[in-house]
Amino acid sequence: MKIGFSEKSSSDVQVFLVAENGTLKAAAQALDTASGGLLGEALKAGAFSGKVGQSVSVVLPASASARRAVLIGYGAASRDARTLERIGGELYKALANSGFSALDLNDLDAADAPRIALGVMLAAYRFDTYHTQLKADQKPSLTSVTLIVPDGEQARQDFVPLEAAAAGTYLARDLVNMAPNDLYPESYARRLEGLSEHGLEVEILGEAALAKLGMNAMLGVGQGSVRDSQLGIMKWMGGDPDQDPVVLVGKGVCFDTGGVSLKPGAGMEEMRGDMGGSAAVAGAMLALARRKAKVNVVGLVGLVENMPDGNAIRPGDVLTSASGQTIEVQNTDAEGRLVLCDVLWYAQEHFKPRAIVDLATLTGAIVIGLGHHHAGLFCNDDGLANALTAAGLDEGERVWRLPLGPEYDRLLKSKFADMRNIGGRAAGSITAAQFLQRFIRDGVKWAHIDIAGVAWVEGEKAVTDPSWASGFGPRLLDRWIADTYED
Repeated sequence: MKIGFSEKSSSDVQVFLVAENGTLKAAAQALDTASGGLLGEALKAGAFSGKVGQSVSVVLPASASARRAVLIGYGAASRDARTLERIGGELYKALANSGFSALDLNDLDAADAPRIALGVMLAAYRFDTYHTQLKADQKPSLTSVTLIVPDGEQARQDFVPLEAAAAGTYLARDLVNMAPNDLYPESYARRLEGLSEHGLEVEILGEAALAKLGMNAMLGVGQGSVRDSQLGIMKWMGGDPDQDPVVLVGKGVCFDTGGVSLKPGAGMEEMRGDMGGSAAVAGAMLALARRKAKVNVVGLVGLVENMPDGNAIRPGDVLTSASGQTIEVQNTDAEGRLVLCDVLWYAQEHFKPRAIVDLATLTGAIVIGLGHHHAGLFCNDDGLANALTAAGLDEGERVWRLPLGPEYDRLLKSKFADMRNIGGRAAGSITAAQFLQRFIRDGVKWAHIDIAGVAWVEGEKAVTDPSWASGFGPRLLDRWIADTYED
């Protein structure tokens, strides 16, 4: 989708925003007069009240400067960021298959333009990679939207960070939507290497290097797969060279069968998305690079497959993690934490993180607790938790903080090792976070975000979230970093 900003309209399709009071604004009034009152008649004839989501289309006479006029609900006078994004999304939805390729959007408040443009972009996402027989009328015709504002150049500048975040969301959606026979650790690593064209420094560590580092918990998860496990390292060094980086960590289980503790067959195909945390990190790194963020950030993603091969780890096995702590595996389907614990340790061994945030589709329990509208947040620092919560509210990727504590940590006791990898049925999301906290050194600010309920959602969704994969995470992380670490 091409997004533009201009002071003058020129498209065959002219779109006008109409508030709930139903009054046409300047540009719409001018066209209404020129067309003999057609726009006003259309408003009277339809059940149009100006609410967000409503639209009316008017075919203009041959003498008009445009071929079609469309009235779109602008809502009430007070519009927050989500409402503006929805307006853009509803606009795209109404005209995506109109047969027209371009339109101009008029009569909007200049300050609203960037967020409306973001809504158009988010709604315009499609994942047609594997469709080979789509007919022309099944593909959207709309490819260009120009927002008419008093100062086009200023609006373009204001849109740059939002467009960068949208690009990160697109990447995250693409990765989660990909078929697991196309996206496996090695192919995923190659896609990450392609991000170097945007200025990221990318390094990939294979199994030999991981073994030397003692990352046996992560390697244990992948040992049942014919695919080699990989550690992806992405660096964006846009800040002071002497400044320690922020570190983002993502779970990248490219497909999760559950291993020997095999998942039920029904719904297992959704486990193509079990790398959603890594997709969020990759998307955030792309967003930072696209907007040339003035900050140092490292993104780490542990890429594995969890398969039930004869060489797979078993319940009862004891793994020695990179930290030296031993883990009794009681359930091989609690594998994400085994990947993350080694990557978190690597982050602290090789960098001096100003803060670490990890994201993972870690537990089904978080879906039971929070549903599909909030990710679960676990954090050892109130300031970090508050900043992430605020960023999530600002960008519509909301998190809800849940507790940590020694009473939960005691549920991880093992008879045979330093800890076990599950804590029992109760408080499953909390004990998973407690497990990860055991690998965080004293004094390191750390947050864990469980995105199992928001990485993909079936059923009714927002118009700006049109695909199976939501792309949750890049906008949250990018906003948090911008607000916390950049001037």
